[in-house]
Amino acid sequence: MSIHLMVVAAYLPEDVVTQSQKLAMMKICDSADDETRLSKPGLRRLRAWVGVGEKRCMTIVTELVAKGLIERVETGKAGRRAVYRVFPLGVPPIPSNDDLDARFKEADAAPKNPRKARTGVTRAAPSKPAMTHEDIDARALAAGEGVKEAGFHGWNPDEGEGRVPPVEPTGLHRWNPLGSTGGTPSFPSSSSVLPFPPTPAAGAAGEPGGCPRHPVPAASCRACGTNPRAARVARERERAETDRQTEQDWLRGWQAELDEARRVMQERPEDVEAARLLARQLARQGREKARYGDPPEKNESCPLHECS
Repeated sequence: MSIHLMVVAAYLPEDVVTQSQKLAMMKICDSADDETRLSKPGLRRLRAWVGVGEKRCMTIVTELVAKGLIERVETGKAGRRAVYRVFPLGVPPIPSNDDLDARFKEADAAPKNPRKARTGVTRAAPSKPAMTHEDIDARALAAGEGVKEAGFHGWNPDEGEGRVPPVEPTGLHRWNPLGSTGGTPSFPSSSSVLPFPPTPAAGAAGEPGGCPRHPVPAASCRACGTNPRAARVARERERAETDRQTEQDWLRGWQAELDEARRVMQERPEDVEAARLLARQLARQGREKARYGDPPEKNESCPLHECS
């Protein structure tokens, strides 16, 4: 670990390295030796410092090599880290406060976009920030923005025509109509003869009165599940439960057959081996039949067909 080299890398100017390159350079310097300036940072640690991907990390290292800040001594391989030499052309000195002030002044004076810089134009210094509302009023008074006097006025502004007329509107009557109770008006009652209107599914199912199980229309029959919509939901739930039970029964039967086959294999391994040999023999005969065709029929009088 070299603190001196890492501090030198931290003070590299921004016109030389970017932020990502500076972080990578600081990590390489942190892992370097003070005398030999050889460093083995490792790709995993280097990615953690810079906060980029593997390909971008290798690109940043290549950019540092192109700028002459590091050089590759040994390339990395599987199980072996790459070796770099930090500052092969010489270690730059740590800048002093005067050097930093000069660097910052030059950076502040430089245009943000050199392609759109206005040459020969002296920019005005920024004004002092306003500290109180009196500073803002004084600037408005100096700029002539219609302010007659600085500070808050001590009276209400001149009143013009008000938003609400001073008299009562003529559209409202001044007395209660005949037959009025004089109380607070209310909304008209519902036009439905039922305590609550029927459900939307009742009319679609041909039941204008709602649930047929209630002789008197109830406020809501969804709680007991007697309306057509709840009945349809119940039938769909029963159908789904039946399908699920059928699948479970089939799986149990298949599992029972599989357990029985395993039990037979464990109790009578010789029968299993005989069946396996028979299957192989039948498969071999099938392949020979497909390749050579059916064998010729046996002729008893032919001496060449004495054996079967």
